[in-house]
Amino acid sequence: MQKEEDSRVQTISLSEELPEAPSFDPAMRRAPDRGYRLSPAQTRQALKNALRYVPESLHETLAPEFLQELKTRGRIYAYRYRPQGRIYGKPIEAYKGKCPAGRAFQVMIDNNLDFDVALYPYELVTYGETGQACQNWLQYRLIKRYLEELTEEQTLVVESGHPLGLFPSAPGAPRVILTNALMVGMFDNQDDWEIAEQMGVANYGQMTAGGWMYIGPQGIVHGTFNTILGFGRKYLGVPADGDLSGRVFVSSGLGGMSGAQPKAARIARAVGLFAEVDRSRIQTRLDQGWVDVVTADLDEAFALADKHRRSEESISIAYHGNIVDLLEAAIKRDFQIDLLSDQTSCHNVYGGGYCPAGLTFAERTALLHSDREAFARKVDASLKRHIAAVKMLTDRGARFFDYGNSFLKAVFDAGETWIAKNGTDTKDGFVFPSYVEDIMGPMLFDYGYGPFRWVCLSGKHEDLQKTDRAAMECIDPDRCWQDRDNYIWIRDAEQNRLVVGTQARILYQDELGRRRIALKFNEMVRTGEIGPVMIGRDHHDVSGTDSPFRETANIKDGSNVMADMATQCFAGNAARGMTLCTLHNGGGVGIGKAINGGFGLLLDGSERVDRVIESAISWDVIGGVARRSWAGNEHALETAARYNEREAGKAHITLPHLASDELLDHVLGEGGVLSL
Repeated sequence: MQKEEDSRVQTISLSEELPEAPSFDPAMRRAPDRGYRLSPAQTRQALKNALRYVPESLHETLAPEFLQELKTRGRIYAYRYRPQGRIYGKPIEAYKGKCPAGRAFQVMIDNNLDFDVALYPYELVTYGETGQACQNWLQYRLIKRYLEELTEEQTLVVESGHPLGLFPSAPGAPRVILTNALMVGMFDNQDDWEIAEQMGVANYGQMTAGGWMYIGPQGIVHGTFNTILGFGRKYLGVPADGDLSGRVFVSSGLGGMSGAQPKAARIARAVGLFAEVDRSRIQTRLDQGWVDVVTADLDEAFALADKHRRSEESISIAYHGNIVDLLEAAIKRDFQIDLLSDQTSCHNVYGGGYCPAGLTFAERTALLHSDREAFARKVDASLKRHIAAVKMLTDRGARFFDYGNSFLKAVFDAGETWIAKNGTDTKDGFVFPSYVEDIMGPMLFDYGYGPFRWVCLSGKHEDLQKTDRAAMECIDPDRCWQDRDNYIWIRDAEQNRLVVGTQARILYQDELGRRRIALKFNEMVRTGEIGPVMIGRDHHDVSGTDSPFRETANIKDGSNVMADMATQCFAGNAARGMTLCTLHNGGGVGIGKAINGGFGLLLDGSERVDRVIESAISWDVIGGVARRSWAGNEHALETAARYNEREAGKAHITLPHLASDELLDHVLGEGGVLSL
C-alpha cells in the first residue's frame, strides 16, 4: 500500500532497478580520500541521508556500499549510480526535455563531468580540488530527471546539489535557482563544512562547477593572460602594445584552473616554467598541446628556459617535481626570474590542495589518508620553505604576485606573519601584490571588464566560429587598450586551440560589450544562423563575488568583507529573468572567504530574451561598478560617471563626495589620533 502511495505522490524519482556495479578506468585521476571524521550518530545520519534518494527495497544492498565509500573515500559518491561510459556535453537535441532550458542545462552539467574537463570525474569534481557539479551520482541522476520534466512554467530549486523539486512560476522567471554551501555564520568554517559535506548536506560548488557554467580550463586562460600581461605592463615596463617576449614566468600547478598558465604564457609570448607533482595533470596539458616540454631534470628545465629567454622565443616547460625544489634550485643557480607566482589549490591547503616538499604525489595522497595531522605539519614546514625562497628571489629582482592570496593566506596561517602588511593579521593585505588587488581589480574590474562566456549548445564548431566573428564585429579595438587586447584574443582564439569540452568561448568585456554581443548572438539564433547559445560568466568578475582576498581585494573602504554585492547581484538577476541564478560560499579561496553570485541565460532568439539582456546584463555588471566607485576607486568613478551620463533619466549611480587626505590629517592630528 505504501509503495502505491509513493508512486502516486512522487512521480519523479529514481528507479527500483539497481544499476550494475561500477567500473573505473585505472588511468583516470581520482580524488584523494578526504578523511572520515564523523561521530557514530553523524555516520548513521549520513547513511540515512544518502539512502533517502532510493526506494526502500534497495537500502539493504546500498547501505553497506555507502558506508564503505564514506570510510574509504571520506564521502558518499554513490559510484554505482554513475552512468557507464563517457559523460560529455552532447548537442542539445540529444537530450530529453519539455523545454529548451531543461535540455540546455543537461549539456552544461555533462560538460562539467567530461573526462577531458573534470579534475576527478568519478567524484564529480570539476576543478579546484573540491568544486563539484553536485555531491553524488544519486543527485546527478535525479537532477537530470527533473530537467527532463521541467516546463516553461516551473522552476527547479537545487540546494547544495539536492534537487528540492519543481515549483510553479511564470515563463519569465528563472528555470533553475541553485545554492551551494551557504553555511550559517557560526558554522561557516572549514571544519564544520567538512562534517556537513560528509553528512551529505553541503556541496562545494566552486561557483562555475556547481553553477554548471564551467567551460574547461579555457575559462581561466583569458584571466591568466590578462594578469601576466597586466603585471608586465605595471611592474616590468612592458609597453601597452607589447608582450612578454624574453621574460621568464615561473609558477606551479597544472590542474584545472592552474592548467591555464602554460597556455596563457604562450599567448603572452613568455618563457613559462611550471612545477607540478602530479604526472597525470602534466600529461593532460601535454596532450592538449598547452605544454611544449616535460622534464624531471632541473638542469634541463633551466637550460631550456635560458635558451628561449635569450632568443625571445616563447615556450611552456612542465617540471615534474615540487615548486619548492624548483625555486631553491633557481636560487643556487642564480637563475633570473621575471614573474613569479603560485597557483596550487591553497584554498584547500590541508585537504590535498598543496603537496609538501619532500613528498611525492603518491606519498602525499597516502599521508593525507593515514595521518592528517602529520600531513598538516609537513604542509606548514613546506610553506615556510616556499615563502623563504620567494623572498630571496624577490630580493634578487623577481616580481611575485599571488592568485587570490590563497597561497599567502596559507603561509600566514602556517605562522609566517611577517607577510601581512601590519604584521598581525590579514585585514590590511600582504606585502606581496595580489593579481586582483593590484592588477585585475584596478585595470579591468573597475572599468566593468570581466569574464563573459558562451556555449554553443548545438555542439557545432561552425557555430562557435560564427560567434567568434560576430563578437569581433562588436568590439572596437581603438576604443581602449582593454578592447584592443580582447579583440586580439578573440581574433586568435581559433588558432590558439582553446576549446576543451563543449564548443565554448570566454571573452573579457565590459557592460556595453557584453550587451552588444549577447543581443547579436540572440539575433543570430532568431534568424537561424546558429543554434541556441548559453551565456554566463565566471565568479571572477566585477559584481558577482564578495571575496576580500580576491575579487573585492581592491575595495578599500572596509566593505570588502561584506557579502551584500554578490547577494544583490543574485537576487537582481533572478528578478530580471535570467534562466539560471546561483549563489555559493567559498569559490576559489575557500569556505567562509567568499560569496559568489552567478547566472546562465539561454539565448533562444526570442524578443523576451532581448529584454532580459538589456536589463539583466547591465545589472550584473554595473552593480559592481557602483560598489567600486562608492569605495572611491578612481577608474570605477570614471566608469560610473559615464554610465550616469549615458543612462540619464533611466538609471543613476550614487557617487561619493570624497574627503581629502589633507583635511583628515588636520582633523585627526599627528599619528592619526583624534585631537579632541
